[in-house]
Amino acid sequence: MIKKISVVVFVIVISACSKSTDHLYFGQTPPGDSAILFAPSFISLPDRWEPCITFSKDLHTACFYIEHWPKRDTNYILITSYQDGVWSVPQKATFAHKRYTGEPFFSPIDNDVLYLYSNHSDNQVGELDLSFVSRKDFEWNEPRSLGAPPNMHKGQFHPCVVEDGSLYYATDKEGDICRSQFKDGKYMKPVRLPYPINGANTDRTWGDPFVSPDESYLIFKSTRKGGLGQNDIYISYKKVDGGWTNPKNLGPKINTSYDESAGDITPDGKYMTFCSNKDLYWISSSFIDRFRSTNFTPYLNDSIDSITCKKGDDFKYKFKDNVFIDDDGNETLSYTLTMEGSTVLPEWLHFSAQNNSIQGKTDLAGSYHLSLKAQDSAGDSAVCKFRLIVE
Repeated sequence: MIKKISVVVFVIVISACSKSTDHLYFGQTPPGDSAILFAPSFISLPDRWEPCITFSKDLHTACFYIEHWPKRDTNYILITSYQDGVWSVPQKATFAHKRYTGEPFFSPIDNDVLYLYSNHSDNQVGELDLSFVSRKDFEWNEPRSLGAPPNMHKGQFHPCVVEDGSLYYATDKEGDICRSQFKDGKYMKPVRLPYPINGANTDRTWGDPFVSPDESYLIFKSTRKGGLGQNDIYISYKKVDGGWTNPKNLGPKINTSYDESAGDITPDGKYMTFCSNKDLYWISSSFIDRFRSTNFTPYLNDSIDSITCKKGDDFKYKFKDNVFIDDDGNETLSYTLTMEGSTVLPEWLHFSAQNNSIQGKTDLAGSYHLSLKAQDSAGDSAVCKFRLIVE
């Protein structure tokens, strides 16, 4: 009896607070540019893991899921709705019974379509399929798999659907972020996003991608070098050529020494919700425009293979223009060349920083371990190591 009374009292408080705060977000005072706990005691509960939350386009329905609670290997989705000025107590979704369900994501164009991962869906393909459910007259139907593609034998995770229906998600096999274009009523063969989105993790991870409805930016988690802890949250922007910029770490106002994941932007574009150390947090989305105008760190795009020349020959080698990429423009880069174990290059080897080339002539055969460094005008740099072999 005591437990039931405490829940009712909390719902009444939400309704009362909604006059001075944001009633569409459980009566909370909206956050600024520092992350704060999201809906404590209502959504984010102590000793429970809430990996992500999603809102319908009209902000009147919220779905979130929990993992390993009240016991391990119990993953399911909870739903709460805003009606008559109050939010309902979160209840386990009807479609979540007798199956695993997780990582819900509302359609950006339809209040009544929800994407998720699920097992035992209609048309099931693999172990955990990207699926969808729809509702009519407040009743949800059973999950139906999106089919193959995008699904494969193993699991697929964290679906994100954009305006044209195309799908971003993380694969189980490698943890890579993929895109499956929606065309003529079906999903096309998935395309793995290129480096530096994929391929930079120091440990295996799953990207938890959120892509804006217009596909202008991507938010995801990663364990790449330079992070603040375990998985950190990063942002990347779509380039004119269809590629993605070098991801930027969202910094200490969001990332910690713990694990961060699932950085999803709310449908109104005002906030980002994310998981940190197994609880949900939220923050103003103003960082999206702010990071767009800060310096991009150059990165190694195309490694240099070993360069071979013959003893006594005059040789000249010009490095390719795309060894490094600076998303601020490669004209910002300056180059230096060093040799491992020495502060200077051999007397016979000459490096032109202006032409980004090397040349020389030697009568001594051997192998030289060299490092080409590209540095931008802000002082950020990237390095490519390679060998020069004199036969």
